[in-house]
Amino acid sequence: MLEIHRALRERGAAVRIATHGGVHESALRAAGVEYDLVGQPMNAERSAAFVRSAVGLGPVDQSMYTDDELRSYVLAEADYFSANRVTVAVTGFTLTALLSTRLAGIPLVTEHAGSFVPPVFERGLVPAPGSLPRLLGGTLPRWAINCAIPRLRYHCAGFNRIAAELGVEGVPSLLALLLGDLTLVPEIPQVVGISAPDMAAWRPRGRSRYRQGTTLRYTGPLYAHLDIPVPERVASSLHLPGPVIYVALTSTGPELIRDVIGALAGVDARILVAATVHDLADLASDRVMVESVLPSHLVMPHVDLAVVTGGQGSMQTAMASGTPALGIPLHSEQDLNVALLERHGAAHRIPPRHAGTAKLATLARLMLADDRYRQAAQRIQRLYDDVDGPARAAEAILQLATAPSPIQGR
Repeated sequence: MLEIHRALRERGAAVRIATHGGVHESALRAAGVEYDLVGQPMNAERSAAFVRSAVGLGPVDQSMYTDDELRSYVLAEADYFSANRVTVAVTGFTLTALLSTRLAGIPLVTEHAGSFVPPVFERGLVPAPGSLPRLLGGTLPRWAINCAIPRLRYHCAGFNRIAAELGVEGVPSLLALLLGDLTLVPEIPQVVGISAPDMAAWRPRGRSRYRQGTTLRYTGPLYAHLDIPVPERVASSLHLPGPVIYVALTSTGPELIRDVIGALAGVDARILVAATVHDLADLASDRVMVESVLPSHLVMPHVDLAVVTGGQGSMQTAMASGTPALGIPLHSEQDLNVALLERHGAAHRIPPRHAGTAKLATLARLMLADDRYRQAAQRIQRLYDDVDGPARAAEAILQLATAPSPIQGR
């Protein structure tokens, strides 16, 4: 969001940033960006609970917010849009905006689906999850998964209860929960394997599992450049001789991180851990350094391997740094992100059930020893260098902002 904000301001747009607060609010303050708190501010405890309940981690029969929270946030956001004459809302996983923008009668732009968008399913590109038993890991599961995912209604019930109460359009599927009126695809065609014209030409065409009017547009890489310094002790450590593994499992619980650190104990490398909201100080040792939130775009160019869950932002930060990635995907969107780069030889996937085993250590050793992984990541890096993702995102948003809104408010 900070990258989009910067690119929009550079083009003379009037931009406001609004947030529910939470653990990353400090990143806004560090960047010197003015922002508004909308609705009940989330504290660190509530932020951590939200992560635990989110897609890929929490039970699929809940909507991450209580009904009271949903209603409160939707009404507060709609009032904020109206009071500030907002013409377009842009969000990264503030899912209440799916309803509040309908209430306010303005279009919504999202980017948090990454490459997990309908044309990818229609071409059968989503891999079978690594969590499936091996005997199910053939062609049929991949075909079935690509057909099934757009039909899933996971996490939607609460949104639809509040939508019906407020008299606005609901959310017909899990995939619709991730898509805006304009969905920015923060990747390049060479990585995804779908041309830019084909991506832009996609329409729901009456499919009941999507909100009608949904459009897609490539922007190129779009990831965080947090305006916070690398701690001095981390910077000093990164320049010491010997390999470094960066463990940045930032959207998961502490148990997975502990399993990974335990499995990597026998690997001849220093380990840097981004703990974010978790208290993992007890993991620190002479070869394991634990910090909270780190500016990954400054860290990853100096490490030899990134261990991540496979979210779009972390994978792109690794590739933009020319650093190979070992992905531990928690859900199908992350499976896709890692698989797309695995196809290019720049990444590997391992299912979470193996994260605490010798299989993880063996794979880490392989990727550290074989320079072909870094060479492949550097090829992606050169492709990324030719694309200004934030600029393309800003141009797409401004084009939507100046067009007549097709959305009718309540």
